[in-house]
Amino acid sequence: MELGIGIGWRPEISDTVERLPDLDWVEVVAENVCPGHLPPALLRLRSRGVRVVPHGVSLGLGGADRPSERRLADLAERAEALDAPLVTEHIAFVRAGGALTASSVLEAGHLLPVPRTWDALAVLCENVRIAQDSLPVPLALENIAAMFSWPDEELTEGQFLAELVERTGVRLLIDVANLHTNHVNRGEDPSAALDELPVESIAYVHVAGGLERDGIWHDTHAHPVTQPVLDVLSDLRARVNPPGVLLERDDDFPASAELEGELATIRATLEAAGLRRASGRYAAPRVTAGAGAVPGGHGGAGTPAAGLFPYPRLPEPGQAPGPVRPSAVPSISPYGLSAVGGAPGRAGSRSAKSAPPAFEARGSGGRAPGSGRGGVGNASAQRQHVALTQAALLSALVAGTPAPEGFDARRLRVQSRALVAKRADVVAKVAPELPEILGTGYRSAFFAYAKNRPMHAGYRRDALDFAEHLLASRRPEDGAARRRLSLWWQERSAPRPPRGATRLVRVARAALAAR
Repeated sequence: MELGIGIGWRPEISDTVERLPDLDWVEVVAENVCPGHLPPALLRLRSRGVRVVPHGVSLGLGGADRPSERRLADLAERAEALDAPLVTEHIAFVRAGGALTASSVLEAGHLLPVPRTWDALAVLCENVRIAQDSLPVPLALENIAAMFSWPDEELTEGQFLAELVERTGVRLLIDVANLHTNHVNRGEDPSAALDELPVESIAYVHVAGGLERDGIWHDTHAHPVTQPVLDVLSDLRARVNPPGVLLERDDDFPASAELEGELATIRATLEAAGLRRASGRYAAPRVTAGAGAVPGGHGGAGTPAAGLFPYPRLPEPGQAPGPVRPSAVPSISPYGLSAVGGAPGRAGSRSAKSAPPAFEARGSGGRAPGSGRGGVGNASAQRQHVALTQAALLSALVAGTPAPEGFDARRLRVQSRALVAKRADVVAKVAPELPEILGTGYRSAFFAYAKNRPMHAGYRRDALDFAEHLLASRRPEDGAARRRLSLWWQERSAPRPPRGATRLVRVARAALAAR
């Protein structure tokens, strides 16, 4: 299925997208459209023959729980309403906790990486099959970038994706900007990942911009596409002609001429690489680790998803730590604690656990020889193990609990601050009245609220909980602002804001939670 060259459709640039010449298709964040009330701009594009692909961000197929039937039904409904040729999601987890861990469900509001282990792979594959059975069109999954690595990973990125494709037949959405991000931040060679990928399974490709700050590459989707990202795109094109390539832009939208220029550059990059491949003169660029890279170590810039999970605001000056230096750290086996020190080897190299004999293990729920607990018929144990590890990690990121052993605690702190910054930004978007009422004190007030209060039920509920927290603490101090906040909360949540004894109880609970 040929898609051609496309762009991510966002309401802020809907007029610009309609005017773009030679536009073949668009991608829309699935959770941001209502099947019964599609934006007129999208309907006009469809009437012109422009294909629309829904891009999901909330399924969490890499999580320990089976995917939500309601979310799958919603995604299927959007695919049918948009007459989509396929739907896409991410290889990530976005929530943890719940019944498998006998704990509260925690929401990340962000795409977090799954460990490249056999247990996590088995859980992911089963979740993908469930999703495939529930969707009316083919599914493609996107590789993500991350701020950190899991210790003791057993497969490289390319091996993990190749095994996923072989076990499920799922298509791939390859984000070349994410490959570059992982190169700068985690020392992973994009060419090595492409070498191991089943490139014939690629449904389409994402291209996006970013910038480097304090030795970390931030995949912002709010800056122009850089030459290193185009080099990875060229490297991919030297191996295969992808059916589609899409430019993502999610914030700080430029003038239409700049967007047209970026699309033209993408076309030119693909054409040049194709010509070199045809002539036999192409040599893939061999990249070297950039500033702040930790070869085989932990950490990296984040990859928030578009729309529902927009990109986090970069840390304010003085907040972000400097480059993380390679160092030996205690490791935690995916199957239990280990006293082995040192960072795992560079992605792309084959460790004993991911050597060819182990990597060739096949079958649903199959295990690599000697790779630890689990096996065919032990799916429940695999899910519970993945659930426990993901819940411990997410709790460290959003609830202030200690970093699990083997993780780079410094990088997790950077990720934690980014998650809080993202929550503040998204709450400001879904409830713009709050920063208007609170003024310049909005962000500091939200950071204080969110420090030890994880998100449990999405951003709109988070906005209401934030307002209730302020009212329970008799803030803001300005009486007129507090009355406006009380009215806002009252109109959206309950007959009246909390008062008297309720406020005292909640303030006491908040004080205990902050200890």
